[in-house]
Amino acid sequence: MLGVIVNTVAVVIGGLVGLLINKGLPKRFSGAIMTGIGLCTMYIGISGALGGENPIVLTVSIVLGAVSGTALKLDERLNSLGETIEKRFSGASVQDGEIGSKHSIAQGFVTASVLFCVGAMAIVGSINSGLSGDNSMIFIKSALDLISAAMLAASLGVGVIFSAASVFAYQGLLVLLAQLLRPLLDNPSMLAEMNCVGSVLIIGIGFNLIGMTKIKVANYLPAIVFAPLVQAIVGWLSTLF
Repeated sequence: MLGVIVNTVAVVIGGLVGLLINKGLPKRFSGAIMTGIGLCTMYIGISGALGGENPIVLTVSIVLGAVSGTALKLDERLNSLGETIEKRFSGASVQDGEIGSKHSIAQGFVTASVLFCVGAMAIVGSINSGLSGDNSMIFIKSALDLISAAMLAASLGVGVIFSAASVFAYQGLLVLLAQLLRPLLDNPSMLAEMNCVGSVLIIGIGFNLIGMTKIKVANYLPAIVFAPLVQAIVGWLSTLF
């Protein structure tokens, strides 16, 4: 769990640095930074999505994820959690849309949680840590997350810091379940499709950050779980035909 703890601390430190930057940052710059982060996020997502091997697996996984995530109201629940955090840690009432408002805290929490958890490094790194104690990939991810958390917190505020709890819970669970998830490491196709689906979700985050859309990305999170299952079924069917 050392790697997970380091990653969690990195997100907190990065978020705190971002808040310090935000205090001395004129409002006209925050929008420009947000757009820049959004464009970089889209680039990261597109780069990962191109690693997918089967568009059918991607499409089916996204559809199944959308249906199950919407039915479970994942986006609504995560946003409600963000608003609960706001009420718990801040008694100030700020106009919606400003840095530090309920909207911004929920947006920062959800955006950062999804961004830090859906990538291949989070999955593979955590499984490697649980199987062999090799934390090298998580340490690299921690450095990247520290920088990302600083940039996000500079625009989205304190909600980004609370995403550290999501990182700890998600990656910690992967470490504990590493033995059960070991087949994923032995099947490059499954990993490729999981990374592809996660990268498509990252593209959605990028669109949201630049203000073009308001995609409820969290509702698509189950697609990452469906991806290896769909890939296994497609692989089995291909052997029959």
